[in-house]
Amino acid sequence: MSAVQVRRWTRHEYDHMIEAGVLTPEDHLELIDGEILATTPQGSAHATGVSLAQEALRAAFGSEAHIRAQLPLALGSDSEPEPDVAVVAGSTRDYRDAHPRAAMLVVEVADTTLAHDRDVKGSLYARAGVPEYWILNLTERHLEVYRDPKPVAKARFGWRYETVERLGPGRSVSSLALPSASFAVADLLP
Repeated sequence: MSAVQVRRWTRHEYDHMIEAGVLTPEDHLELIDGEILATTPQGSAHATGVSLAQEALRAAFGSEAHIRAQLPLALGSDSEPEPDVAVVAGSTRDYRDAHPRAAMLVVEVADTTLAHDRDVKGSLYARAGVPEYWILNLTERHLEVYRDPKPVAKARFGWRYETVERLGPGRSVSSLALPSASFAVADLLP
């Protein structure tokens, strides 16, 4: 056994550190599979992409779901990511005492974090049973749509999405959670 080991954290311990002020919002952290990861500050294009996705989803879903931007999801005992946008059941007050444990749709806006969002977060969301995951890819200017989470031994957390579609600015997409609404990819891109 190595003399140096990685210390893994539970969501309970992580939340306790936040409550105690050890970790603050200014730290820009997420708990992923027991590891506390620092996230990079947002550039202007990233922030614009988050706002555009949040506004489009809120307009489409209305009161049918709660649209959360950069707020925690409680995914198992060892992960508390803060996706750029998440569509969850219920309303704002439903999560006063605890973060949502599931999402209908998660959207990440990616430029410098593209590989991490595809491999790490994609596998994490698939393992958590999120039926649909979108990556607004700012570098290549398209929307990546991931669906059908399936167990795959080689994936980071043993799961990944089986169906992947890349949609350019001239295309549109509907969410599995709200098939009657269509989103123009160009309207989501900054």
